[in-house]
Amino acid sequence: MSQLPPEYLDTRTPPDVVVTDVQRKSIQDSTLGVELAPPQADVPPPPASPVHPVVAVGDSLTHGMLSGAVWRTDLSWPAIVVRSLGARIVIPTYGGPLGGLPFNIEGLLRALQERLGEGLNPFEALALPVVLQQLADENEDWWESGRGSRPPRMDLRYENLGIYGWDVRDCLSYTGGRAATRIGARPAHDDLLGAVPSNDNDIAAWSVLAPFGVASAQIDCAAWHGRNGGIDTLVIALGANNALRSVVDKKVMWTDTGFDDLDRKGMYNVWRPSHFATEFGQLVHAVEAISARRVVLATVPHVTIAPIAKGVNSEAPGKKWRAGSRYFPYYTDPWIDEDNFRPTKHRHLTHQQARAVDSAIDQYNETIVEAVRQARRRGRDWLLFDLCGLLDGLAYRRFVTDAEAASRNGWRPYELPAPLADLDTRFFRSNQTGRLQGGLFGLDGVHPTTSGYGIIAAELLKILTVAGLAVEPVDFAALRRLDTLNEDPPALTTTAFDLAAPFLTRLISRPRG
Repeated sequence: MSQLPPEYLDTRTPPDVVVTDVQRKSIQDSTLGVELAPPQADVPPPPASPVHPVVAVGDSLTHGMLSGAVWRTDLSWPAIVVRSLGARIVIPTYGGPLGGLPFNIEGLLRALQERLGEGLNPFEALALPVVLQQLADENEDWWESGRGSRPPRMDLRYENLGIYGWDVRDCLSYTGGRAATRIGARPAHDDLLGAVPSNDNDIAAWSVLAPFGVASAQIDCAAWHGRNGGIDTLVIALGANNALRSVVDKKVMWTDTGFDDLDRKGMYNVWRPSHFATEFGQLVHAVEAISARRVVLATVPHVTIAPIAKGVNSEAPGKKWRAGSRYFPYYTDPWIDEDNFRPTKHRHLTHQQARAVDSAIDQYNETIVEAVRQARRRGRDWLLFDLCGLLDGLAYRRFVTDAEAASRNGWRPYELPAPLADLDTRFFRSNQTGRLQGGLFGLDGVHPTTSGYGIIAAELLKILTVAGLAVEPVDFAALRRLDTLNEDPPALTTTAFDLAAPFLTRLISRPRG
């Protein structure tokens, strides 16, 4: 039961959400201080010589989504980790005229720049919607009727099993056969000015799951690797999509009956902690049956920190709702100017709703931490990757620029490696002069840049080092050179976002699958 004053609370928050105004403490010890116990009788021995160095199960963060599309999967965090281990990983790849699935915002801006130049005169500004539609339609057609519509490869069983949009229930139950059926049953049609291919999420799922058979869900694919050579490190990074759409859609819809039904759960966008615990418990049971030497469970990040949710104050721009608080009064789309924001005009979350979502995620993470703790006590070599704590340590507007909030919440900053020290978690902006702000999140305001993925990989490698593996540290200078968004910022970013804000709102807020 929450004990906060009424002004801190949203009355529609379910009773099992314990709303707090206390910053969660990051967890530095991946073992949780629990010494690994001798295996109990029902715990199978780990594989003696596993052939799969890393198998990763997750959502878009694992899949490697950049600025709205899965395209540079070779720069996803699983790929970076495995290269640092001196090994190889089997990953899916995606093409397309803009680069990737479903819609590459960076690719779009570069194509606009190629056609219109680095600055828009009045005539080019008028032409922008037409060119935008042409480029978007080409992308859609490529995936619906062109080369992108070809059947997925069946000869490679991927070790990066990330699927964008996936939540815990999808991992357990959404099979390749279901994805294929939905692709066939839902005819292609122009959507969002021809931007997003029909059935894009099912196309992505089918591309990953198909080689394992129509009856395989994501967790079954991981189990296949366990049976066929064994896994050295199995990483499970799921749960963000059990809350993420609340900040993308700027509304909170708590789960109720049907939260665990693939056909009904789409009406919700934040799982009640009790519902999350039920589903995550089923996932833990499935993971226990997989032959892996060690398992790493990642915590769920506070989705309200992602720059897709821009904190604003219509009465006192730049100020929190109260001095020393983590929260702004409202959270709106990042392309809305704070001086022009009006609660009656623009879609938004309140600070009460943001606090409730963060509190629910804290409870998700208690469930994940307890799963690791109990596994270690039973003799399973399970470890915790506190992805939530990592993002908290980078929260720019929440803490970096608010010393009072940082002090009151006992905030511990994350020290960026020198080649990335100029980057931050604000929404990416650039023009003809270069990058203006941001750099750790891409143009969709949700997913990391290549540099951001490098940080995730480096933190996971620290855990594997503690576990006794020999690793090469991430070469952040080399990785930065591969980060096209930061190394060669599109000149039209700020202009295009200002002119195309209604289109972008519809694009980023579209329903999944």
